[in-house]
Amino acid sequence: MIGDRSNGEVDAVVVGSGPNGLAAALVLAGAGLRVEVHEAADTAGGGARTAETTLPGFRHDLCSVAHPMALASPFFRAFGLARRVELLQPEIAYAQPLDDGPAGLAWRDLDRTAAGLGRDGAAWRALFGPLVERWQGLVDTVLADGRRPPADPLTALRLALRTAELGTPAWSARLRGGTARALLAGVAAHAVRPPRELAPAGAALLLGTLAHAVGWPVPRGGSQAVTDAMTAELTRRGGRIVTGHPVGALTDLPLARAVLLDTSPAGLLRIAGRRLPDRYARRLRGYRYGAGVCRVDFALAGPVPWRDPDCARAGTLHLSGTRAQTLAAEREIAAGRHAEHPYVLTVQPGVVDDSRAPAGHHTLYSYAHVPHGSTADLAGTVTAQVERFAPGFRDLVLAHRTTTAADLATHNANYVGGDIGAGAMTLRQTLLRPVPALDPYATPLPGLYLCSAAAPPGPGVHGMSGLHAAGRALRQVFGITTAPLELAAGRDPAGRPNDIPG
Repeated sequence: MIGDRSNGEVDAVVVGSGPNGLAAALVLAGAGLRVEVHEAADTAGGGARTAETTLPGFRHDLCSVAHPMALASPFFRAFGLARRVELLQPEIAYAQPLDDGPAGLAWRDLDRTAAGLGRDGAAWRALFGPLVERWQGLVDTVLADGRRPPADPLTALRLALRTAELGTPAWSARLRGGTARALLAGVAAHAVRPPRELAPAGAALLLGTLAHAVGWPVPRGGSQAVTDAMTAELTRRGGRIVTGHPVGALTDLPLARAVLLDTSPAGLLRIAGRRLPDRYARRLRGYRYGAGVCRVDFALAGPVPWRDPDCARAGTLHLSGTRAQTLAAEREIAAGRHAEHPYVLTVQPGVVDDSRAPAGHHTLYSYAHVPHGSTADLAGTVTAQVERFAPGFRDLVLAHRTTTAADLATHNANYVGGDIGAGAMTLRQTLLRPVPALDPYATPLPGLYLCSAAAPPGPGVHGMSGLHAAGRALRQVFGITTAPLELAAGRDPAGRPNDIPG
């Protein structure tokens, strides 16, 4: 048993109410266990929260805005997220504005995307087409726990070969034109690493495939809607959420047979402390965190005046210019230096969601890649980067609010040094996080598990780290062998069984 009897007693406790923590709690509660979730913040959600950070009536997401993996992940497919939350689809999933010429556009329609890429159109279709056709096999492979053979071996092989191609010097062989190369580099930089590496290449293939397979939707009203759907279902299943309760030690928790931590490895060290064996603790202390982001929220008097009018139809835009410019900016960050023209990601939810701002107004979510732990306020730099591709943007800004990389951890302790990916996306840490182990979720302390993005399959709003960790706890602690996806499914708000992915 873990915890303190004076705090009461439950079957399982989850620390942290991000999507992974709530997914774990839903699976455990679906097995009929008494579950409590303890959250340090005053509201649940972790990176899936929404608040008025600039002006009244302007609703800004605090981390994640567009959610391709929330639609695609086996957990959310079983949970029936699309039935519970209105997910709005921009026509263009992501765009890459350029200084001299039309932007690169990743339409939902793969053929339309290929048609806009000229001589690279056939190559783009050949790169993504087979993955789009078998996107569920791709997702099930990437979001698995990495300890079983892939459910779709052919798709797993295709992914491996394409990753090896795009993450090595061979990355120039397939795409010849500047627009397609820039478009691919922009999506690869989501990994906050130089694009010509294996982990960013894999991220580009996954996110690029999902753009054409399920889109990059935004929830109406903000990412808080995803959290609200999960907390409502957890409450219906008898779970309890305690907010405003920072956990500094296991003794801060009620006595439980299992404790699952939706925390960083640093959080695991802080909470479990001296109860962990020295060797395991040393390996956790060696866990590498990645570069950070500086987030800037904008309240706007109107839509962003993009030079290329098609950009006004995109949900997400990567503002980094050509492939060479993207690579140069990311190399500067990887070297611990601020880039003069950093990679800036923006999301304009008002393209499809008129509930984010007062009538006629808009919000713009943005972040710039910065060195780990940066204290720099990049509001001016981000504004200039948007203005570069949208002349007149400055004149629309009614208010802005900056959250530096160093400050991000104040709002969410999992974002160590501003690292929203919960760990550097190197090849080793992508495959073996948080430490090399046959069971990456279990710790040497019986009944204690890690269920955050610092465990496989890594970052993203997909809930799968929580599902995998909960499955381990159910089998190892409670002797329950029901498939976690069946427990995730439950029933939808109308009382119908949710679809369970194969």
